[in-house]
Amino acid sequence: MKKKLAVTVSALTAAALLVSACSGSKTDDKSDKGAAGLVGADQVSEAGVFPITKDKITMKVMIKGSSIVENFATNEFTKWLEEKTNIHLEWEVAPEKSFQEKLNVALASGDYPDLLINMSVSPVQQSIYGKDGVFIPLNPYIEKYGVETKKMWDAVSYAKDLMTMPDGKIYSLPQINQCYHCSYGQKMFINKTWLDKLGLPIPQTTDEFYTVLKAFKEKDPNGNGKADEIPLVGAIGSPSTTIVQTQIDPFIMSAFVEKDFTYKLVKDGKIQVAYNQPEWKDGLKYLNKLYKEGLIAPQSFTQDKNQLQQMGMNPDAEIIGAVPAQNQGNFITIDSPRFKDYVTVPPLKGPTGLRSAPFQPYYILQGQFVVTNKAKNPAAAFRLGDLLMSEEAVLRSTIGRPGQEWDKAAQGELGLDGKQAKWKQLTTFGKLQNVHWAQAGPSVRTNEFRLSQYADPKNPLESVLYNETKKNYEPYQLDPNKVVPPLFFTDEQSEELATIEKGLADYRNEFFAKAVTGSLDIDKEWNNYLANLDKMNIKKYLEIQQQAYDSWKKNSKK
Repeated sequence: MKKKLAVTVSALTAAALLVSACSGSKTDDKSDKGAAGLVGADQVSEAGVFPITKDKITMKVMIKGSSIVENFATNEFTKWLEEKTNIHLEWEVAPEKSFQEKLNVALASGDYPDLLINMSVSPVQQSIYGKDGVFIPLNPYIEKYGVETKKMWDAVSYAKDLMTMPDGKIYSLPQINQCYHCSYGQKMFINKTWLDKLGLPIPQTTDEFYTVLKAFKEKDPNGNGKADEIPLVGAIGSPSTTIVQTQIDPFIMSAFVEKDFTYKLVKDGKIQVAYNQPEWKDGLKYLNKLYKEGLIAPQSFTQDKNQLQQMGMNPDAEIIGAVPAQNQGNFITIDSPRFKDYVTVPPLKGPTGLRSAPFQPYYILQGQFVVTNKAKNPAAAFRLGDLLMSEEAVLRSTIGRPGQEWDKAAQGELGLDGKQAKWKQLTTFGKLQNVHWAQAGPSVRTNEFRLSQYADPKNPLESVLYNETKKNYEPYQLDPNKVVPPLFFTDEQSEELATIEKGLADYRNEFFAKAVTGSLDIDKEWNNYLANLDKMNIKKYLEIQQQAYDSWKKNSKK
């Protein structure tokens, strides 16, 4: 493993919502033997032995809220976790829409809890607050107690590298989710029932997409005699630096300019951003045309995914024609009869012939479990996080209880990969429930385990997503060499990026919304937009990215 010189920043963003969990197996037999004696000053049981502490202790947790988790305190998985570990958790639930702001205020004020779970603590934050002593280095605890962490390092070759900060220390546990369909997460779903009724094929170009949306608006495809159809609608997310797959721009703008999941691209060895390219302007004008003709719902620039799903599940009639989404669960409930009405649109061919599916080869969400200096027993805190990455805990935290929400696959039941399945899901993911944590926090779901899920025809979401991705997106995959890889930044660079990045993202989103909705004249304001990006230090931002990329290239050749 090469020595770290800088902060790891994953190309994945927090905005990526995932759908299901990997398979699992029974925990190590010795985990049920009970605490066989506490280890030294750490006052925890031996590695792999449970409960973690002899006497019950309490830890305070801050976690990002979830629209599909009823109550973390009374959750069935929480009960299982507390019983197994002897650690009682006191919860502070951060608002789902503004969790990043909540985290920033807590860290700045010093009023933070023992643990941060599912708060997507960035590598930059890890480096800064780790250096200041706010976050506890996990290295000695991983060495002594990291049963599941070490398993994860063996299974996922890049994980240890991406967890390690410039000072050689590890301040958080990640979420590993090698999700095939998520790696092509910038999809567009369209109402196939409406297309069939109007005698229209699935659009293949931007011009054909415009024609279809216009027909959706004007020809009453839902047949209720009302002009209530919404041809195209999306939703936004938080924080502003996160690219949410329900936003209007990720899918459509890929017909005009090549980009990866983070609006960046490596071209001829140089890192560039997509949103200051001339082709981005062309994409804005195309979207403005759609908006002016009433083909894009105005709510797309203000509503969240919960509101989007309310539109998708409109009780009076089906009203959505097309929607950008990673999966159908972003805009309808999976067990709704409407599920079968929507299919994917392959990447659209743009006016220059570009046809590209952004691709994400790096499967890691960082900062999912952080121990702060408020924790009185950091060894116990780490062991709790380590347990969350076990196969049993992953299945329980993402799906539910064995025999109730999931079970072992029977002989002859085939997985998504066509081989003997290892596990099967018995319930539908995405509804409000109080059984699991809805994929919050650290976990390890390898590609092997995800594809070993039973391809259940009665619960077809994963099968549909796998097949649609294989058919419509993999053939147009962005060259992996053009994807900006996880990069390493010095502390000084990290602090600069922390201030520049958010400003750029906020301004990009603001200009995008105004340009598409016609609040400004794109041609007249374009040069001013570029000048403002320069004033906001985009050149310095790219310079820092380039330095880190050049270092990555040099090290990768060793």
